[in-house]
Amino acid sequence: MQKRVEKNPKLEILYNTVSQEAKGDGKFLTALSIKNVKTNEVKDLPVKGLFYAIGHNPATQVFKDQLETDAAGYIKTIPGTSKTSVEGVFAAGDVQDSKYRQAITSAGSGCMAALDAEHYLSALE
Repeated sequence: MQKRVEKNPKLEILYNTVSQEAKGDGKFLTALSIKNVKTNEVKDLPVKGLFYAIGHNPATQVFKDQLETDAAGYIKTIPGTSKTSVEGVFAAGDVQDSKYRQAITSAGSGCMAALDAEHYLSALE
């Protein structure tokens, strides 16, 4: 993805830069306050929109010694279910979806996990 961005003449890449604050007129986003972490320069960048991404690494480190994961750290589930390598533990969303990683598929797999958990708990009674 980085190579595609670098080749796009409509995009400006701001390396070593973090956003500080989103600014607007009360209705619309108008600028981002940004800071260069190497020079500490802070400036406003005029913008009309913002897409905020948190990355592609699953936040599964806390489970690394408890659940089976793949080489990239995603929690493995039995295909077609949300069942993990531990009975009664279910995984959904971005921690187990290495392909799509989208909110809508996370919501769907969350529903699957809820139903799987409900069936598991019902069977215990």
